[in-house]
Amino acid sequence: MPIIELIAVLAVFQYLYFGYLVGKQRGISGLKAPAMIGHNGFERMYRVQMNTLELMIAFLPALMLAGQYWPAIVVAPIGAIYLVGRMIFCRAYATDPSTRGLGFMLSLGPIAVLLIMALLGAVLALVN
Repeated sequence: MPIIELIAVLAVFQYLYFGYLVGKQRGISGLKAPAMIGHNGFERMYRVQMNTLELMIAFLPALMLAGQYWPAIVVAPIGAIYLVGRMIFCRAYATDPSTRGLGFMLSLGPIAVLLIMALLGAVLALVN
């Protein structure tokens, strides 16, 4: 299961990287804490970070639970799609938020698949 754990660690690093981008945008904009509005670039990057945090709450448990019941060779690529989706989402949201749909679906879709896999795995484990 180390590959699944690697995907989980990469997801946390990705989130921290997005946090770095938020701080960078705060510096570029000159927007002083605690202000959260007033600069488009900062607001976009902050939304990327917060949306990522919102999804990580579902992604990490779903990834780890699916990994308990299904082979890592199946689970890890689904997790990798989530990571790619988050990067696409970040780039799209930073340039034109109306284009974020693909990145969002490539993030949300893997979470749904992993949750279904986790649920199915748990149910099958109960009946066997």
